[in-house]
Amino acid sequence: MPRPRLTVSIRAAAATAAGLLLAGLTPAAASAAAPAAPVPKLTWTKPCTPGFQCDTAQVPLDHRDPHGRSIELALIRRPADDRAHRIGTLFYNPGGPALPGTAALPAVVPLLPEQVRKRFDLVSFDPRGVGDSTTLRCFPDQAAEQALLSGLPAGYPIGAEQESRWADTYAQLGRRCAENDRTGLLAHLSTADVARDLDLLRQAVGDRRLNYLATSYGTYLGATYANLFPDRVRAMVLDSAVDPVAWSTGRTPQDAALPPFLRTGSDLGSARALDTFLDRCGAADPANCAFSAGSPEATRAKFTELMNRLDHGSVTVGTGSQAGTYDRATALSDISGLLYTAQPVPQFGTTGWAALGLKLQSLWTAPATPAAPLPTGGPVKQTQVLGVLCADTANPPAGADYSALADLAGARSGDLGPSWVWPTQRCAAWPAEAARDRYTGPWNRRTAAPVLVVANTDDPAWPYEGSRALADTLARGRLLTVDGDGHTVLGNPSGCASGYEERYLVNGELPPRGQVCAPDQRPFQ
Repeated sequence: MPRPRLTVSIRAAAATAAGLLLAGLTPAAASAAAPAAPVPKLTWTKPCTPGFQCDTAQVPLDHRDPHGRSIELALIRRPADDRAHRIGTLFYNPGGPALPGTAALPAVVPLLPEQVRKRFDLVSFDPRGVGDSTTLRCFPDQAAEQALLSGLPAGYPIGAEQESRWADTYAQLGRRCAENDRTGLLAHLSTADVARDLDLLRQAVGDRRLNYLATSYGTYLGATYANLFPDRVRAMVLDSAVDPVAWSTGRTPQDAALPPFLRTGSDLGSARALDTFLDRCGAADPANCAFSAGSPEATRAKFTELMNRLDHGSVTVGTGSQAGTYDRATALSDISGLLYTAQPVPQFGTTGWAALGLKLQSLWTAPATPAAPLPTGGPVKQTQVLGVLCADTANPPAGADYSALADLAGARSGDLGPSWVWPTQRCAAWPAEAARDRYTGPWNRRTAAPVLVVANTDDPAWPYEGSRALADTLARGRLLTVDGDGHTVLGNPSGCASGYEERYLVNGELPPRGQVCAPDQRPFQ
């Protein structure tokens, strides 16, 4: 899955009361007195991807004011194959944050278990602020946003001048959003807001309890929903999970000084995955891994030399319109993303880690071009990503020494470490009102049914320890381990894990405690 560009629980009764109030409820039975939001009416008649149905749902902008201003959510549905034995609707969220579900669902359907496709309507949606749903309008158009970001390095900043420009530019971006937000959406983009939307969509499709499948950041939505609406969970598969405590606030007072990706250990996870890649590439011959130097040790040394070269000058890969210029930061950004899919997945058109081997070898053989201009400009739709990312996490303030934090990440996790610091520096000066609806716990409310957490042991984005922490934190969590590589089990398939997920979603049958599965294929085999 694409890389995210990618929050200390309060104690006992106070935490429970806060969580219930955030859910639009009261700590006692007085919740019945709160006005109910209108349930969206769905017709599934909008033009859509062949084989799917689409619609738009109206939900409250502010769930504290359920009959006030509304916003739109874009939805997509694939009807169950076996209508006579249909169980209900399975909602899918691809994560990101800020990945549109309307685009993701058609791509992942072939990877879902057969009985899941037969027995459930499959539904996804673009969360508020994302894709074709109502979005935050900080600029008159996408070109105006890109004009502001055009001077930024395409990877992450290196050196005092780039770091200062990076911080100043994203501070300007935050100010523009605060000044131009005519709808008030900025204050209502948290995952807790999306969880309340999801509960209205559950009611709209007629299900008494929620069936939910999520990958990556979508697991944070699942954990939030499970604790806001614990009595409304039927089945929930959370694949490659975020540790919600580490992400939202941190688990210790010292965590407050760290950016959220360092609190979750994402930098450490990517470092482990890169080490594994280099070892396996080195053990393979160049026909299978183009970057192989004949042994793990020699391949590691080759990688170190490549990084040293890129420290001292850029290289150009390709020619003409296909040419791309890389320095250390832009190369590492590509490398990080290519770690995500370890095994070939024909449905996604990927060749697994073989693609990473080809990328590294192309950088190795590329001519040095120190005078060539490096690519600039931030990724597109930054406001969609930051609207969610900055609303959910506690970040070091704008005055924090992010350069020192990047050095810390590099010291503890090597070459990829700094790339996990600068993405969340973008939140340092994000408008404070964005955090109004943030949910910070409790995360252990007893759900009506157990929740299944699934994870690869060598995940480069949300490390395995985060999935284990979530399974242990949830009141009724069960962890299914895949002894494999890559980000998400769905994107790095395991027939063993898929079978357990199928039986859980269809019949409510959990895998045995401590169950470990193997992936369908290991890299370079």
